[in-house]
Amino acid sequence: MDKRLRYFLPVLVGAVLLAAWVGVKSFWDLPAYILPGPGEVLAAAAAERATLAAAALETLTGAVIGFLAAATVGFLMAMVLASSSWLRTALHPWIVFLQMIPVIILVPIFVLWFGPGLVSVIMITFMISFFPVVANTTQGLISVRENHLDLFRMGGANPLQEMFLLRVPTALPYFFTGMKIAATLAVIGALTGELFAGSAEGSGGLGFLVIIYKAQLKIPELFATAATACGLGFLFVGAVSRLKRFFLRKWHESVDRNE
Repeated sequence: MDKRLRYFLPVLVGAVLLAAWVGVKSFWDLPAYILPGPGEVLAAAAAERATLAAAALETLTGAVIGFLAAATVGFLMAMVLASSSWLRTALHPWIVFLQMIPVIILVPIFVLWFGPGLVSVIMITFMISFFPVVANTTQGLISVRENHLDLFRMGGANPLQEMFLLRVPTALPYFFTGMKIAATLAVIGALTGELFAGSAEGSGGLGFLVIIYKAQLKIPELFATAATACGLGFLFVGAVSRLKRFFLRKWHESVDRNE
């Protein structure tokens, strides 16, 4: 696909959605406390830019630390699961069990253990982002072709060589897929943590701003906060996409070499 078209099509869809937003507001003559217009949201974002920037930095801190912890621990856990079918059978159901516990139940436990604030936010982000990395990476590590395994074993490769020279390279596309899913969830996890386990110290994060703006019925500011959170999410996904391109571009078909 032409490079210019790659940029034009998303912009076109965005313009259509923006026009639909303005049209809905104008047709039903909706007040700002029901649906603010794009101009009102931009004005609110400009007026609150310092507050939004400080809160975004707070949210970004919790999201980054929780995401990196989930990526690291998830990758290591996947290698453990892939190293033995016995371990995979024994541990995988419990990892799924942990993922199925609703976050709203984990929040008071984390607050009790770690107190309200950044540590609890990081833990909630970690729990939300952890499973996609484990699930996808494990699938990649066990999806090695049998003829490749036979070739390594015929060459006398030991288990560590088999893991790091064969299984890990094979699993990288799966790992980055899990990372991309986790990246979209990391900001959501951080916001959820700030809503239920955050602290009012400092800016309090975007989740804390949601509580304040909702209580004050500042709906344009609430929309501006949502747009800021979406921007953080795009930042995460973009960073993961760059990493994937860096590691896979020269040898894997999942990356378009002409981009």
